[in-house]
Amino acid sequence: MSQSDRFLPDTDTVETINIDVTEQVTAKALADDPSESLPDMFATPFMIAGMERACAALLGPAIAEGQVSVGAKIDVSHLAPTPVGGHVKCHARFSDHQAPLYWFDVWAEDERRTIGKGRIARAILNTADLTARANS
Repeated sequence: MSQSDRFLPDTDTVETINIDVTEQVTAKALADDPSESLPDMFATPFMIAGMERACAALLGPAIAEGQVSVGAKIDVSHLAPTPVGGHVKCHARFSDHQAPLYWFDVWAEDERRTIGKGRIARAILNTADLTARANS
C-alpha cells in the first residue's frame, strides 16, 4: 500500500492561499496584444491557481518521494470582480476520494464577498511517469 493510499486529508481542515491583487494578476495582464479588451480586474486563471495551490497543500502529506500531485478536473465559477489593490483568499477543503481522484470544495473571497466557488480534483502520480507521458 502506497503512502497516498493510507492518507486522506481531514475534511475539517481548510487550507488558504492569500493573493494580493496587483496589475500582474489581472485579466488585462494576460493579453498578448493591446487591442484585446480585458478588464483590469483579478483574473479567473489566477483565482483557480490559488485554489489549486490550496488543494495541493492539503495533499502534501500524501506525497511520497518521487511523486507529485496534479490537477485533473475543475468545475469553478468566478462570481464577482476584485479590483487592483484588493486581497483574495483562496480556500480548499477535502471532500472525497474516488480513486484515483482526490476531490476538494474550493472558494475564494475578497474583502467584501465570495468571488468564486466550485470543486477541483487532483491525482497523485509518479514524477517519472508524468515526465514520460509529457515527452511521448
